Amino acid sequence: MSHSLTGKSVRTGLYTEAERQRRDSTAWTLVQGVLAPFQFLVFLISLGLVLRYLATGAGYEAATLSIVAKTGILYLIMVTGAIWEKVVFGQYLFAPAFFWEDVFSFAVIGLHSAYIIALYTDALDPNGLMLLALAAYAAYVINAVQFLLKLRAARLQSEGRA
Repeated sequence: MSHSLTGKSVRTGLYTEAERQRRDSTAWTLVQGVLAPFQFLVFLISLGLVLRYLATGAGYEAATLSIVAKTGILYLIMVTGAIWEKVVFGQYLFAPAFFWEDVFSFAVIGLHSAYIIALYTDALDPNGLMLLALAAYAAYVINAVQFLLKLRAARLQSEGRA
């Protein structure tokens, strides 16, 4: 909820009324709503392939391609998420409502990027690459939970306003 004092919106929840209206009217909300579950599906498939490789030694190429695909989708969702944040909050990153999610997102991007760099520079052997991918995936899960908790908070805020 927000209250107007001298014409300014005051934040009393996740979104001011103006931010909520911008969130609900921008196509970037739909883009995020489609990309997030798609990324999670790719993550689950990739996780299975990585774990299969680590357990059996089979399927290195499939696991590698899945990690590269997951990383590409992560980059896409991060860029479109920054655009969404600019539309809704007026800044590309670190809006107060999503500050800690954005901070942790950089750890996620860093780990995924480290995997890509290590892959293309042969800095790690296949097992090391897969373990780095698992670290990136663990960070991704933590970050996804952060965003799911924000979605829940936004839903509760909307229900409280109704």
